[in-house]
Amino acid sequence: MPRVLGLSWAVAEAVLLALAGVLVVLGALIGYRAWKRSRITPEERERRRRSTLVAAGKMSDAMLVEIRDDLLFYSYGVRGVEYTASQDVSMLKQHMPHDFSTIDAVSVKYDPKNPANSIVLAERWSGLRVSKVV
Repeated sequence: MPRVLGLSWAVAEAVLLALAGVLVVLGALIGYRAWKRSRITPEERERRRRSTLVAAGKMSDAMLVEIRDDLLFYSYGVRGVEYTASQDVSMLKQHMPHDFSTIDAVSVKYDPKNPANSIVLAERWSGLRVSKVV
């Protein structure tokens, strides 16, 4: 059997296959980490949704149905269809009124192409209309 630099062909092939395997694994790990880093977090996705609705959403009157922990439940009508929705406001606590009994009325911003996609509170807009206590 011929020898290359003192190694047999079988050993050289085994070393080459092992190096190729290591390169494939390293490439996969680097690709996975890059993909993971490029993904949008659920919090960022929700912030972008709210921002889009504030910028391009239609506004309508709504009724605040219930407040449970960090969830606001509300209902509103669009073109004769009644929608009931909820919004998690845990990330928006600094924009919430301290006393919910002062809320007079509620406005909702919704996507005209998908009216079920709606909000009552965002970073730069609030549909919670608070009465002035004298």
